[in-house]
Formats: sequence, C-alpha cells, structure tokens
Amino acid sequence: MRNTKRRLSPFVFLQLSSFIGFSSGSMVFMLMPWMAIQLTGKASAAGLAVTLTSIPGLLLSPIVGSIIDKYGRRRSSIFIELVNALVTMAIPLWALATGEVNFAFLIVVMLVRSAVGSGGATARKSLLPDAAGAGQISLERANSIHESIVAAGFAIGPALAALCIQWFGTNNTFWIVAGLGAISGLAAMLIRVVEHREPHDDDEGRHWASYAVQGFKILFTTPSVLLLLTTMLGLAIIYLPTEMVVLPALYNQAKDPQGLGFLISTMAIFTTVGSLGFEKITKHLSYSNTFRLATLTLAASMIPMAFFPPQWAMLLCGALLGLGWGPLPPLVNTVIQRKIPANKRGRVFSLEMTIWTAGPMTSMSLVGWGVDALGGKPMYGLLAALVLAAAIFASTRKVISELNRADFEA
Repeated sequence: MRNTKRRLSPFVFLQLSSFIGFSSGSMVFMLMPWMAIQLTGKASAAGLAVTLTSIPGLLLSPIVGSIIDKYGRRRSSIFIELVNALVTMAIPLWALATGEVNFAFLIVVMLVRSAVGSGGATARKSLLPDAAGAGQISLERANSIHESIVAAGFAIGPALAALCIQWFGTNNTFWIVAGLGAISGLAAMLIRVVEHREPHDDDEGRHWASYAVQGFKILFTTPSVLLLLTTMLGLAIIYLPTEMVVLPALYNQAKDPQGLGFLISTMAIFTTVGSLGFEKITKHLSYSNTFRLATLTLAASMIPMAFFPPQWAMLLCGALLGLGWGPLPPLVNTVIQRKIPANKRGRVFSLEMTIWTAGPMTSMSLVGWGVDALGGKPMYGLLAALVLAAAIFASTRKVISELNRADFEA
C-alpha cells in the first residue's frame, strides 16, 4: 500500500452531512404520522400515509442507485438533499397561503419527497469507504462511527420535532426540517475525496433498466448480503409499524407528544451506543453471532412494551431495543462494502432502501386498521411476537455462517 497523507476532513464532513440529514429525516418520521392522525383522528390514516408515500421510493430506488453509481456519490448526495429541502418547504408555504394543510396535500408533498428522499443516505453509504480510506480508518470502525452518527441524528429529530410542535406548531416545524436538509447538502459539498471506481461489466450501460437490474443480480449471487437484506425486509414489515403507527396512536390517545418523542429518541440514543460498540463486539464475536445477539435482544425488548407500562419502563425497554438494533446497520454496511465492487455499491445500497420502503407498504395500512379495530396494546403485542419468531428463525438458519466469510477484504 502506498504511503499517503491521512486526511480526516472527508470523513468528518460525510458524518456531519449524515447527522444533519438524518435529524431532518427523523423529524418527518414523527411529523408525518402525527400530522395524519391529527388531521383525521384515525390511526389508519397514519398507516395509509406511510403506505402511499412509500410508493415513489419503492419504484425509484433501483434507478436512484444506478444514478449514484453513474454520476457520482458526492454529487448525488448534494443534489438529493437540496431538492428534498425545497420540496419540504411546500407545506409551510401552503399553510401561509391558504391558512391550513389538509391530509391530501400532506400526502402529495410526502409523495414528491419520497421520490428522492432515500437517495441521500444511499449516496453517503456508498461514499463511506472512499472517505474512510482517505482517513486510513478500517471499515468496521468507519461503519461503527457512521451508524452511530446516523442514530444520533435520528435521536435528535423526534425530540426536536416534539418540541417544535409545541413551540411553533406542526406546519411551521417543516421550516426546521427544510433548513436542516439544506445544511446537510451544503456539508456534502465540502467532502473532497477521490471516488474509487472499478471496471463496469460488459452489459452495463446498454440501457438504464439493464444498469439498474445489476443490483438484483449481485444480490442473488452474494449469499451473505442476501441473508442480511432478507432479514432486514422481515424487520421492515413487522417492526417498523410499531414505531410509525402503533406508538404514535398510543401516545396520541394519551395526548403526550413529548412522551413519544423522547421514547423514539431514547431508542435512537442507545442505537448509537450499540452501533459504536460494533467494532469491539466483532473483535470477540463472529459476524454470525453478532447478528444473533442483536436480533434476539431487539425482539426480547419489545415484549414488555406491549403492555404500555409507565413511561420510565417504556424508556428502559426502548434503551434495550436500541442496544439490540445498533450493531445491525454497521454489520450490513460492512458486509456490503467488503463484498460488493465500489462501482456497484450504490445499486445494492439502493436495494436496502427499497426494502425499508417496500416492507412498510405491505403492513402499515393493515396495522393501522388493526389498531383502530383491536386497540394499540393488542396490536403491539402481536407484532412483538412476530419479531421474536422472525429473530429465532433467522438466527437458526445454517446459511448464517456465510456472514463470517465477509470477515476479509474482497
């Protein structure tokens, strides 16, 4: 390896962009279902809103990944964050012009936002090995830091959104969301790094559809990545509705937006701790055992929460849940970055974002209707049992040993 001067600034600015971008995004994570329930009075509206606004991201994610690989990771990150900020400003501008925002307009804006929203995170993940290389940081450490920064940003967002709702009102809170998105894009402009590229396959570039479908081809020829993304799909279908529909409905009924904001923030804070611990965990446990520990801890922490105990107990369980979730994102990132060629990572990471988009679409509305029909506590209990069953199933598959074959640089 050549001796090159260590440059930490690209890695630092990448993390700054991620932190601010995810703070902005996690504010919307709370704001959209909260506003939907507030406007309609129904938990099913939150599920419907999440489902409808996931459609553009689902359809466009493979294409966005191809754009990132073709036109550059840094350039894509800047463009996506700035466009997202402009779109988000439509809500407070419409409120100023008409005096109110209705449910239909909220859906329209979130649809447009969803069309480009997931691409910023994909671009930054794809750029991470280049920034880490410039700083001479190992992938395990880089991903531990990156995902802990992401979790910290996610922790700040809901609490900030809850406070802003009380201070400024729901509509005006979207000004803060848009401002943070713009700052994230500006931070990405300061990332100065050479983007590593490898030769394209012969069939790439013939047509955009052929270029995009490469992500699926790579996925099905890389068992370790397929295992991880399949598990994440299951968690997206079963777990995400608890945060985006069930918990907002329970806390909305209790008229406690701060309680919801601080619970989600607690989960995210301890997710940060879990992500930071990924590097140390993998020094003592294999990737497969790290996966088992994380998924089973996540599932076990949800069982007491089904009873909606006092807030201190919810926060305690939320902290344990975050510790379980924390190592999973850096594990996924590290396996993909080690196994997938640099010029194809955007397409594979975009499939990960497709999972987080498609998964909730299949379950959010159903869960919302279940909450309206059965109540929040029974629905949360059912989802907690399903997460536990999925964790046990995934942790006992023989193919899980494929994860350990990603312990080397490909």
